[in-house]
Amino acid sequence: MNSVFEENGFEAFLVGGAVRDLIRGKPASDWDVATNATPDDVIRIFKRVIPTGISHGTVTVHFMKEEIEVTTYRLEKDYSDGRHPDSVTYAADIEEDLSRRDFTMNAIAASLKDGSLVDPFGGQEDIKAHIIRTVGDADQRFSEDGLRPVRAIRFAAQTGFDITSETLAAIPRARQVTAKISIERFRDEFVKLISSDAPSKGLRLMEETGILEQFLPEIASCRGVIQADERGHHQFDVLDHMLYALDGAAWLERQRGSAFSDNTGSDTGLSSKVNLEVRLAALFHDIGKPSTRRVDHAQLAGAPEGIMAEIYTFFGHENKGASITKSVLSRLRFPNSVIQYVSHLVKQHMFHYESTWTDAAIRRFIMRATPEETTSGASGAHSFEEALNDLFDVRICDVCGMSGTPALLSEGPWKDNLLELRSRIESIRSEAAAFSLKDLAVKGKDLMEAGIAPGKQLGLILGELLDAVVEDPTCNTRDALIPLALNLYKTLNR
Repeated sequence: MNSVFEENGFEAFLVGGAVRDLIRGKPASDWDVATNATPDDVIRIFKRVIPTGISHGTVTVHFMKEEIEVTTYRLEKDYSDGRHPDSVTYAADIEEDLSRRDFTMNAIAASLKDGSLVDPFGGQEDIKAHIIRTVGDADQRFSEDGLRPVRAIRFAAQTGFDITSETLAAIPRARQVTAKISIERFRDEFVKLISSDAPSKGLRLMEETGILEQFLPEIASCRGVIQADERGHHQFDVLDHMLYALDGAAWLERQRGSAFSDNTGSDTGLSSKVNLEVRLAALFHDIGKPSTRRVDHAQLAGAPEGIMAEIYTFFGHENKGASITKSVLSRLRFPNSVIQYVSHLVKQHMFHYESTWTDAAIRRFIMRATPEETTSGASGAHSFEEALNDLFDVRICDVCGMSGTPALLSEGPWKDNLLELRSRIESIRSEAAAFSLKDLAVKGKDLMEAGIAPGKQLGLILGELLDAVVEDPTCNTRDALIPLALNLYKTLNR
């Protein structure tokens, strides 16, 4: 590409995340070029150019099977909306262009001609020191663009770098500007943050700087909700428990060789190996606890007679949590398929299998674990096997959240418990069992032909027939179900 610029009398530099990542020894995939050529010049000298942001001096060049953003050296002035410059003027050289960028590690340019680096703000030293620092005054940088504080925190989670004290202190002061960013831009940064190898670091920084309360108050409200009592199930409050559970999801992926392969701080988005839905469910799984927490007193086994222990209960928190999860993810404008599936995982995460479960109990668990999208045959629906694997992973993350030490999950009673449950599920699914209305030997049309009127009662009767078949799969025949349906219909209309 440099030869094209040079032959036409222009210079060009690789800039931004790609330079940062290459300096860190990480793979780069975002290719941004800065040049003294104007957009009209770029359109003239390259064959395939799309004017993606021409008003800001940016075009996209298709070159060697890559899409490369090419931007003319520029300066930006005034940001009345807290996100976009009110005016853009062309800069004289690459140093002037770098002066408008957010963080020193992103303000390094590499010459396409000879690879030499232009680093006027000490970005290489900051990368070596593993720190994140704004270019120039932090308050000014953040006042220009409300997304920058969120990006600083996301970079910290992705790279493992620390934000300098001056830069970190400026984030709460930029609250009014940060409030102006679109919810979609926040969502995109949030997704990248929780998809990092150490997502809890970013969320703790969000909490410390007030961004968590600003954009995700439902998660912030979990701080200080105590759940540790005499039973010894928990040692952390709800927020820390959820953060450790999220870290557990990242740990599980690394254990399986599916770690976030693009842990570079670049803006490439998600690795295909990250299970975003499990990570979201791990983070949100106990979000219903603050609103369902109750303080009770009980006589615990082994305690002296009459000595009552204070215990904390959260009955129904999984149902409340599913509702809150759906609300939060809808507000963040996640795809509806993600919203429904993550809410399903949150709702079903509270299962406690015991060997004493009957086969009917296993069949009922299978029904609960199967997402509605799967039974309805919706396009792109998760298979039962995928849903079961994800639900088991969320359960393991929950266990991780109790101890805060995912390495302890390599072995333990939880593993034998889940293996036994999985074995029983596989055995029962191999039988000719019914797990949904579509598996019944009779349909609504059959019941209407037998004399049952269409309407609400017909649906109730089909549900009762499914319950009967779950208890005894051998009765899933037309000869058995029609008489049972007629008896139920008579009972309902006495």
